[in-house]
This record gives sequence, structure tokens and C-alpha cells, in this order.
Amino acid sequence: MTVQRGKKLSISIQEHMAIDVCPGPIRPIRQISAYFPRLSPTSPTPLSPNPSLSPPPNTSPVALSPPAASAVGGAHLLSPLRAHRGWGGGSLSQNSSMDTSVDINSDDSDDSTALGTLEFELRYEQSSSELHCTLLKAKGLKPMDFNGLADPYVKLHLLPGASKANKLKTKTIRNSLNPAWNETLIYVGITEEDMHRKTLRLTVCDEDKLTHNELIGESRVPLKRLKPNVTKHFHTCLEHPPPLPSPSAVGEALRGISCYLREWENEQLHSLEERGRLLLSLQFLPPVSPEDPDGDGRGGRSDGRRNGGLCVAVKRCAHLAAMDVNGFSDPYVKIYLKPDIKKKSKHKTAVMKKTLNPEYNEEFFYEISLTELAQKSLEVTVWDYDLGRSNDFIGGVCLSCRSKGDALRHWMDCLKNKGRRVERWHILTNELPRSFGHD
Repeated sequence: MTVQRGKKLSISIQEHMAIDVCPGPIRPIRQISAYFPRLSPTSPTPLSPNPSLSPPPNTSPVALSPPAASAVGGAHLLSPLRAHRGWGGGSLSQNSSMDTSVDINSDDSDDSTALGTLEFELRYEQSSSELHCTLLKAKGLKPMDFNGLADPYVKLHLLPGASKANKLKTKTIRNSLNPAWNETLIYVGITEEDMHRKTLRLTVCDEDKLTHNELIGESRVPLKRLKPNVTKHFHTCLEHPPPLPSPSAVGEALRGISCYLREWENEQLHSLEERGRLLLSLQFLPPVSPEDPDGDGRGGRSDGRRNGGLCVAVKRCAHLAAMDVNGFSDPYVKIYLKPDIKKKSKHKTAVMKKTLNPEYNEEFFYEISLTELAQKSLEVTVWDYDLGRSNDFIGGVCLSCRSKGDALRHWMDCLKNKGRRVERWHILTNELPRSFGHD
């Protein structure tokens, strides 16, 4: 190769390839895992599988991120560029090694404190069947907006259950990573059975007016951890939501079986699906004797109630299923005392517009003796009113001597305690009994 005077040295592509492909010893291609070793901070230092990747004894110690260095005591958690000194013809600076090293305290790590902490209190009032949730404050929330801040609020859900029906929400604190709400949200109609099988989900979200609200983190508390009438204080780290199971994780041979079992389970739970709660009050009024015209000192009665009978008070409903496209319902309650040969036992409450937690406080009376009442069934149904078409059934409950669970206990307490008002919450199911009628 000759070079003329005054011209720059140039190498043709053929000569360049000839230099790169010169004969020499064949070396195995290095795996990418050789440059990014999967080492646990608590595991002992393994031997390097390739001696060429080990640093010479006279080189300076390998740079580590501060958390990793404290965890492994300065062990060989190698930076990928620092591992091979031949790259670049020289050693790298400490700062560049720090940038390419593993940082276990990054936002993508499993350390949940990167999302922030949430402080709150829970108290279950057994007498009123209420769950009081006091949201105190959050600290160190993850920034979600361009200004490095967030507009946080807290949502509450009871799991399992319909998310729209039992959602409660706090106010929004603007431009803060350490918000203080000091707000109490109350769930009504929480039975002792709910306290054993329900879980409270607290979700901290960032409110965005132009786009969808973003989730910052969540915390879940099983209600069985609470004691009745005792306030329990919580200070928890926010966590990412649990990932949904991937369908590809199930083998082809088991996928068909799992789909069949899932459909069978949904069918079994369909008849027991919760559609809301109903607070019902029952009172059997015995006949007024001629010697006591005022009814045993409890005050006078109207002429229709002097002969005695069953007084049914529909107090309120809670967490009803949404039946309309706006996410609400227009609920009303119907009650029957069956068998009803003359079809005169039907009573209806007023319709409450656009609500899932209506309050009625309406009372109805059936003139009947205690012996006849023991052979009857009280059927209570909740419906969604629709103008111009058929009303939608939300849920119902039946109370009689043939009922089970809370319905049976409520009915028997009414029959055994004459003159005393007995209140109880009932879980509505979407199973429509055969005896239920439609308007």
C-alpha cells in the first residue's frame, strides 16, 4: 500500500476486513448474562465463570451503588462496562460506573416505600353495624405531575363486592406529596359476617382533569383484624396492585379444564351474588286488652292496630347494584306477606332517584294473629324504577320459619319478643324466588 505525499492515510474496506478477519485463536462468544450477573445482595460472592472477565489484582475496587455496597460488604457486583478493561482502551471514571451499576432502591425495585406511606384508623361499631374509616394523612407520595407534585385522594372499596356500589372517596388535596385529609368515611350495614370475610382496599390516586386519574398505590386490610368497638391505627406502605394472572401461564392441557371450572364457579356464585343491603325492622303488636286501652303504657294505637299484627318498617338500603347507564339506580321496595290469596298484602315505598344508598323510613302494618303469622312468609324485594318499560329487579330477601341464617334469626326474634322492635341488616341476592311477582 503506497501513500502519496500530501494525501491523508486511507484504508479500503477490503483491507479493513482483512485486518479484522486475520487468523487467530477462536474464542467463544460471551453471553449477555456474563456482563449482567444476577446476584442477590445477601448471597456469597460467586467465582467468575470466565477468568478473562475478572479484574486484575492490582486494579482499584469495583464501584458499587451505596445501598448495594452496604448489603454485600463491597463484594463483586460488577458494572458491565467496568468488568472488561479492554473496552475503550482504559478504565472508566467512578461516576460512569455508578450510573451503570445496579441500584436496588430505584423506582422499579420492590421497595414499596418509593410509592409513599398512608396513615389511617378503622373502627367497627357493632351496635349500629357501621365501619368508620378515618383517613389521616399520606407521606412521601410518588410524583405524578409535570411539576413534580400530585393531586392525591383516597378511594375505599370493600372486597369482594361491586366496586361502584361500595366506593367511598375523600376530598382531593392539590399539589402535595404529603397530604392531610383528616376525613372520616362511614360504611353502613356491615354485619359480623362481613367482618370475617371482607377486605378493605384503600387506593391513593392522582386526580387529573384532562386525562384519566392515575393510581399511585394501594393498601389492603382484612376486616377480621379489627375488634368490635376498638379503634385500630394503621401506618402502612403503599404497594402496587397485585398482577392479574396471565392466561399463557396455564398450559394448553389445563386451560380447557380451568375455563370449565371457572364457568361452573360463576354459575354457583351467581345465585348468591350480593346486590346490596337492606335494613328492616319487625315488630309484632299484640292485641290491646279492654283493661289497657293505651296498650300497656306504650301510647295509644290507631283503630286499625288495636287488634294486633305485624309492623314492618323499611329503614334504608346500602350499596345497591347499579342498574342504569349513569351508574346509579332509582330504587323502591315492595313487601308481601304470603300466601296472599286475596292479593292485598302488597305495599310499596316511594322511589328514590339516582342513588345506591336510599333512605326510606316508611312503615307498613298487617293485621294478623301470632298463630297465623307463624305460617306466613315476608318477602321483601328491591326494584329499579324505569319509566316506560319493565322495572329491573335488584335483589330480595325472604323471612319465614323456613328461612336460614340472619333471615331466620330475625323472624324468630320477632315472634318470640312480642311488642319489641327488632332491627337487622339483610344481604340482598339476585336470585328471584318463584313466589316473587313482578308489576
